Amino acid sequence: MTIADRTPVEFPFAAPPSLYHPAPELGELREECPVAPVVFPDGATAWLVTRHTDVRQVLTDPRFSRAHAVAGEVETGLGRLASESILGLDPPEHTRLRRLVAGAFTARRVEQLRPRVTAIVDDLLLALRKQPQPADLVAGFSLALPVRVICDLLGVPESDQHRFHGWSDAAMGDRTRDPRIMMAAFASLQGYLTELIAEKRAHPADDLMTALIDARDNADRLSEAELVNLGVSLLIGGHETTANQIVMILLTLRAHPDQWAALRADPSRVPAAIEELMRFTQLGAGAGGIARVTTEPVELSGVTIPAGQAVLPALASANRDPRAFADPDTLDLHRGDSHGHLGFGAGVHHCLGAQLARMELQEALAGILRTLPGFAIDLDDADIAFKPTMILRSVASLPVRWDES
Repeated sequence: MTIADRTPVEFPFAAPPSLYHPAPELGELREECPVAPVVFPDGATAWLVTRHTDVRQVLTDPRFSRAHAVAGEVETGLGRLASESILGLDPPEHTRLRRLVAGAFTARRVEQLRPRVTAIVDDLLLALRKQPQPADLVAGFSLALPVRVICDLLGVPESDQHRFHGWSDAAMGDRTRDPRIMMAAFASLQGYLTELIAEKRAHPADDLMTALIDARDNADRLSEAELVNLGVSLLIGGHETTANQIVMILLTLRAHPDQWAALRADPSRVPAAIEELMRFTQLGAGAGGIARVTTEPVELSGVTIPAGQAVLPALASANRDPRAFADPDTLDLHRGDSHGHLGFGAGVHHCLGAQLARMELQEALAGILRTLPGFAIDLDDADIAFKPTMILRSVASLPVRWDES
C-alpha cells in the first residue's frame, strides 16, 4: 500500500470531547487501519501508527530515523527543538551526546536527589497554603517544581529561573504559532545558556553544566554549539512535560474519586499509581509522538511503508491498546500491566529524564496528599483555560482549595 492507494485521513484531529481519553479517531484507526495515511492542512503527508506493538517498533527500530525526519520538519514546536539537539540525531552521534548526560539521570543518582526534591515540594506547598483560597496550583506548584529541580541540576541561579516560563511556552508552540516568536524564544534560551556557560567557566561548581563544560573544554567530546543546545534541551525537556503531567494527573484523579480515595487511604501506592497515570493521562489530542522517516521499506501490520516516508507514532493510542492492556480505557491504580506504557517513549530516544520525572511526579502527588488535606480543584472541566497554540495540552491556571486544619 502507498499513500496514494488510500484516501489520507485529515490530521491533526480535533480536540477530543473528554480530557481523559484520546481522540476517538485514534481508536477507530487502531482497530480498522492501524497504519493509516494522513494529510496535514499544508498538504504534507505521513503514516499514523496506532497499535502498541507497531508504535514500539517505530520507536526502537533504527530503520525509523529521527535525523531524516528533522531534515524535513518545519521549524516549529518539537521540530525546532529537535533540529538543534539530541532529539534530532541518530546513533552514533546521538549516543555520543546522550552518554555525556545520562549519568546524571540514572536511577541511583535520581534517588540521591529525592530528599532535595521532597524539600522543594514541601517548601512550595507550604508557601501555597499561605495564599488566600483558591490558590493557583500551576503558578505556585506544578510549574515551579520541575523548573526548580532542573535548574538546580544544571546550576541555574534561582534568581533567573522565572525567565524560562515565557521562553518555554513560546518554544513549545504548535504548527499554528508564529515561527518568528518561536525562533526568538530559542534565540533567547541560547543566549542565556551562552552567558551561563561563560559564568560556569569562570566559576566552576558541582552541577551538570560544569560537568558538560569540562567534557567540552578538557575532553573535546562535544562542540560549543552542542554544549549550548544540550542545555536548552534539558531546560525545556526538564520541566514543560512534567509540569503539565502533574496537572493532568490531578484532574484525572478528580474525575475518578474512588481511585483518589484509595490513594488517600494508602499513600504507599503512589509509585505504582504514577505508572498507571502515565499510561492513562492525556497530554495532547493528536499523535503525541515525534515523527520518524523510514530509511528503507518497513512492514507494520501488513502495510509496507516505503523508504523516505514520515511516520507518526501515536503514543496516546498505543497506551490504550487492548492488545497490550486489559480494559485500557479504565483507570485502575492496582493494575499490573502499567509498566508497559510508552509515556516516556522507548529505544534510543527513550526520555533521558524519565527517572527524574517519575520521582518528581511521585513526590508531587505524595506531597499534596501529605500537605494539603481535603485538596480539591475549584473548577469544572468545561471552565479550564488552556494556553493557546501549544503542542501539549497546557493548563494556564488551576484554582485549588484545601482544609485549613
